[in-house]
Amino acid sequence: MGYSNWFLVVFLSWVFSVSRTHQLQSSQTGILLQIRKYLEYPLVLENWNNYNRDFCNLAPTHHMSVTCQNDSVTELKIMGDKLSKVSREFNGFAIQNQTLSESFSIDSFVVTLARLSTLRVLSLVSLGIWGPLPDKIHRLSSLELLDLSSNFMFGAVPQQLSRLVNLQSLTLDSNFFNDTPPNWLDSLSKLQVLSLRNNRLKGQFPSSICRIRTLTDIAFSHNELFGRLPDLSTLTSLHLLDLRDNHLDYELPPMPKGLSTVLLNNNSFTGEILDQFGKLNQLQHLDLSFNLLRGTLPSALFSLPNISYLNLASNMLTGELPNHLNCGGKLGFVDISTNRLTGLLPYCLGTTSNRVVKFGGNCLSIDIQHQHPQSYCKAAYKERKSPMRKEIWLLIAVIGGAFVMALLFLGIAILCRRYHTQRTSERPTYPKVVQETAPAGISSELLANARLISQAAKIGTQGAPVHKVFALEELEEATDNFNKSMFLGGGSLGEMYRGRLENGTYVAIRSLALHKKYSVRNLNLRLDLLSKLRHPHLVGLLGHCIDAGGQDDSTIDRVFLIYEYVSNGNFRTHLSESSPEMVLTWPDRLVILIGVAKAVHFLHTGAMPASFSNRLKTNNILLDEHRIGKLSDYGMSIITEGFESLEGKGDGQKSWHMTRLEDDVYKFGFILLESLVGPIVSGKGEAFLLNEMSSFGSQDGRRRIVDPIVLTTSTQESLSIVISITNKCISPQSSARPSFEDVLWNLQYAAQVQASADSDQKSDAASSHS
Repeated sequence: MGYSNWFLVVFLSWVFSVSRTHQLQSSQTGILLQIRKYLEYPLVLENWNNYNRDFCNLAPTHHMSVTCQNDSVTELKIMGDKLSKVSREFNGFAIQNQTLSESFSIDSFVVTLARLSTLRVLSLVSLGIWGPLPDKIHRLSSLELLDLSSNFMFGAVPQQLSRLVNLQSLTLDSNFFNDTPPNWLDSLSKLQVLSLRNNRLKGQFPSSICRIRTLTDIAFSHNELFGRLPDLSTLTSLHLLDLRDNHLDYELPPMPKGLSTVLLNNNSFTGEILDQFGKLNQLQHLDLSFNLLRGTLPSALFSLPNISYLNLASNMLTGELPNHLNCGGKLGFVDISTNRLTGLLPYCLGTTSNRVVKFGGNCLSIDIQHQHPQSYCKAAYKERKSPMRKEIWLLIAVIGGAFVMALLFLGIAILCRRYHTQRTSERPTYPKVVQETAPAGISSELLANARLISQAAKIGTQGAPVHKVFALEELEEATDNFNKSMFLGGGSLGEMYRGRLENGTYVAIRSLALHKKYSVRNLNLRLDLLSKLRHPHLVGLLGHCIDAGGQDDSTIDRVFLIYEYVSNGNFRTHLSESSPEMVLTWPDRLVILIGVAKAVHFLHTGAMPASFSNRLKTNNILLDEHRIGKLSDYGMSIITEGFESLEGKGDGQKSWHMTRLEDDVYKFGFILLESLVGPIVSGKGEAFLLNEMSSFGSQDGRRRIVDPIVLTTSTQESLSIVISITNKCISPQSSARPSFEDVLWNLQYAAQVQASADSDQKSDAASSHS
């Protein structure tokens, strides 16, 4: 009897154990099937159709694997085919065939994922996941590796990730994160790999990273980081540092000795290359090209025992390389081109070596055909050195003036406060009411993540009017039922009318014909994003009106955009103006061009979504009563385009995003060209201008083609700077065109040179009269 009872207890325990195991496995199976449903049944998960309730024994593939332990999923890796870089103009909405559909909810998806509480490895790559990454990601508390690369996530990297204390690898490459870089990463004390390449992070390099002693890889390339790079020498485990294509400046900091790959090219680092770089004995790849580095080359770099790739091209390095220079046995590629180097090429870099060496664009005593004369390197060094002094003194003067003004305003504020306190102490106080409203149908989460991220925009929006939704009746009344007398012009974007609102404000009203049908909600979202593009040099969008015509949402094909009315004509008209009081001198033109360039640079980099193909023409630049230039008809791609994949429109391997950006550079080049030549361009078009570019190469050619007003009000140096950047902008090769940041810098430099010359001329004139 006792034996039978014992057997029965054991048998029942086994039954309950098996039942419980199957229940747990069933729960995990259900979660995996839900995940497949959220991901909208990607092709890589087709074999899940024959899972037979046994996911843990599915044969892994290159695109999918599931690993289990004790009947629980511990690793989930899925790689799809929706590459985020296909459309760098992602604007926070679903894109057909690229992202998951509009009904996808990243919040619900992460909540479901979090039910796999034993997950240690999660890799979901190129699956079209879109939206801001939710804080709930921290519920996956066992995670050791998280890879969400090549998706469409935007906004901030959520701080709740800092609660994943077991995390060793965090990879969020090729998304659209557009907030500041996370500065709480030191909470992840076990982190070894940190990679946020190809995003839109904007701000300073997070100093907290320097406290994570376990890091082996840091990658923030292709973002918008700026400012000083901190001392990284405390990161003794670091092997890879990839910060390419940012805006980092100041001097290079000390580096940890264990580094094997350092990629800092395409930034703005200044100063000299530290001798300490010549002591990084583990270094295999070093790329410092396209910076502003000066001084002599540390010869120890070439003889590092493990160095195989060394790129120092396109800096301002000077001096001679020693003839007895030693090159390491593994050194296979060297690029020292486009610097200011002189003397002979050392033997170990000569043609007899079996390594690839690029050295053109210097002043070396070899291969004269591809070298500058010695005088060029010496003159170029002096030329770059001189303006810096001027800029430093100018900066000191500006800071000093600002400090004095701040003290003055502070004093006034204190006096006003005392006066106001005396006046209000006798009055009753009332509670302050704060009212926050958002347009109907637009989530606050979307608005928060599609906000402007540029400081220039924040300055520009101070005091800006609130965007208003107008009724069609208001616009009909403002335009006298769109009377012909109010008609301003027409074009591919629809007709433009002048109107006067009930409060007496004059406005410009564009009747925009839509080539694609939108729902009211979709159109409202796009219009709200367009309304947030605020900048002092953009014609202000005051409101909109959707004309549904009393029909179904899906048939909307017309919308009215209400802009501020800019009354002083367009830039092209002023370039052709002959009356003395309306003539635009060269300094006047530079001011207008700089303002518009700032606006376009803001549209490219300071807003989410970015705006490209901005209809850049001189007759789309309007001047207000103070001759301040404002760009009109910008941002239309947000409304008029569907953001579908434009395959085949790229330039080689370039993204469509880069092609569109370069289109704006090209168009702006013709604005610069018209500013130089003036009325002669009337009705002659781009082909004429391109043919005339060769005339700028000589003084006689300039006198023949350049507007006489420009010739008589400009200095040769200022004019040459603008001609040079214009020539680059309209280059037939898109890869040769400059960035808009470079365009803006050159225009500001030309204006500075012109202002300095005008000031000197005035001083000389005053001295001669005294």
